[in-house]
Amino acid sequence: MHRFCVLSGLLAIHSVIACSPAFAQDFPHKPITLVVPFTAAGGTDLTARLFARALERQSGQPVTVLNKPGAGGEIGMSYVARSEPDGYTLGIINTPNVLTIPIERQAQFDLTSFALIANLVDDPATFSVHADRPILSISDLVEAAKRNPEGLTYGTAGIGSAGHIAMLMLEQAAGIKLRHVPFKGTADVRTALLSKHIDIAAANLSEALAFSQGSRWRTLGVMKATRSTTAPDVPTLAEAGYALQAGSLRGIGAPAAITAQRQHQVAALITKAANDPLFIEDARKAEQDIRVIPGDEYNRALQEQQTQFQALWKTSPWNR
Repeated sequence: MHRFCVLSGLLAIHSVIACSPAFAQDFPHKPITLVVPFTAAGGTDLTARLFARALERQSGQPVTVLNKPGAGGEIGMSYVARSEPDGYTLGIINTPNVLTIPIERQAQFDLTSFALIANLVDDPATFSVHADRPILSISDLVEAAKRNPEGLTYGTAGIGSAGHIAMLMLEQAAGIKLRHVPFKGTADVRTALLSKHIDIAAANLSEALAFSQGSRWRTLGVMKATRSTTAPDVPTLAEAGYALQAGSLRGIGAPAAITAQRQHQVAALITKAANDPLFIEDARKAEQDIRVIPGDEYNRALQEQQTQFQALWKTSPWNR
């Protein structure tokens, strides 16, 4: 009888511990899924795969990168927004897509659909030409466009993509007009430029640097406040007289319904992974600029961009 009571007591204590808030909120205790709203082999996918390794090292749990492309990122981002808000399904949140899609159409998500954990990478927009072209700078590009209104073509990863928005901003600032040729991804843009089927390529810096390796690819300028440390020889658009900044901020988001406690736990893990020395080194080798922006500041940055894109939409609606 005494032995039974002791065993019963131990089981009761175990039950209390298992149901206690500290035990129940232990994080992470199972695999994590990191959703990429675009196809494999692009700049966003690379960011995710490099970061997934750091997440695994810091969490001690497997991390699966799940590509869910389509509709300019809407399929993948809406998947994250609808997921169980337990911190085990996270998504790469891209600008401008997370902001431009809800502006241009009735989307399955908007910025309020996500708890923004932290930004990881700042991949600014660039404009490039084939090295055989007599266009050596952004000023040359603008002059060529003015001489031949709507005669020059530019390729992007799609309508409303970072490259598309970037060129609309330059068109507005410089008073020029080019013809947009949207593709399914920047890999197709690279092929089109190097085969001279388009005049200009709009791509993020990490992609442009990769595409230029061993090819006749010339990057004219980067849409960043200062020259990038990964490409110090590429001038900013501001140096040509156009103080424009655009490109892709890539961060981590969770479903908006996540609890404050779990969001805090996720943020702590993301911060540790973002400061992982191997991740920083891998990102540097991949020519991706790390720019960690914590949640509240990240949210403010995206809200500011949202206001900017709403104003751009009124004068240059990008899906029409």
